[in-house]
Amino acid sequence: MSLSPARLDRFARHIVLPEIGGAGQVALAGKHVAVIGLGGIGSPALQYLAGAGIGRFTLVDDDAVDASNLQRQTIFTARDIGHGKATSARRWLANFDDALEVAISDKRVSPDNIGELIAGADLVLDGTDNFATRLAVSDACVAERTPLLSAAVGRFQGQVGAFAGHLVGEPCYRCFVGDAFDAEDCDTCAEDGMLGAMAGWTGSFAAMQAVRVLLAGVSTFGKPQWGELHLLDGLKPGLRTLRIAKDPGCKACGS
Repeated sequence: MSLSPARLDRFARHIVLPEIGGAGQVALAGKHVAVIGLGGIGSPALQYLAGAGIGRFTLVDDDAVDASNLQRQTIFTARDIGHGKATSARRWLANFDDALEVAISDKRVSPDNIGELIAGADLVLDGTDNFATRLAVSDACVAERTPLLSAAVGRFQGQVGAFAGHLVGEPCYRCFVGDAFDAEDCDTCAEDGMLGAMAGWTGSFAAMQAVRVLLAGVSTFGKPQWGELHLLDGLKPGLRTLRIAKDPGCKACGS
């Protein structure tokens, strides 16, 4: 694959970075990312992934745009209220870059359909807001042997971690949270509040980590950082990193 003069011009600021380069930009153009959840994390992450030149997206969200979303979900406008998030996100991508290949689904994610939804993806970015869905996505990623970038945000706190439970010695998301959270009983930002910029920081950080994962072995941008959970604190502000161990007894990826 080679890039046209127009694409070379569009991504020139990437290509001049030694850590990305032309080879890295061409690699990104051939990648397929599935974004599960198009809310406070998925919205800014999608913007920066599209801006980075990812060539193909699968967008999954069963929700519709609400006025309360506009405070932090940056791809939507007042004209999108009442419309499906997946459809509205596809419209945003079409206006941003009509060279992108985009598939959408407004199905609610379940253990029965998530494998089909992420099939063929090079990376899954999960920005959903409850543990049952997150665990279903994680288990499917292990089964499909697909890397997972999991991101969450609440109030002034964010977290982003890369998981590859299908690899020997590397944990999955279930290794991190265990089996006690398979119910949809997560606190919501409607109850706890959410600083919009915090969602933006977490989403853009997730996009940067996604590029890192996708370019592993292609460029010198860095290692995928499997099993490393980055904790973002918007009050201090600050950033710290934890290492998640693989659970040998994990029912998804353990031995």
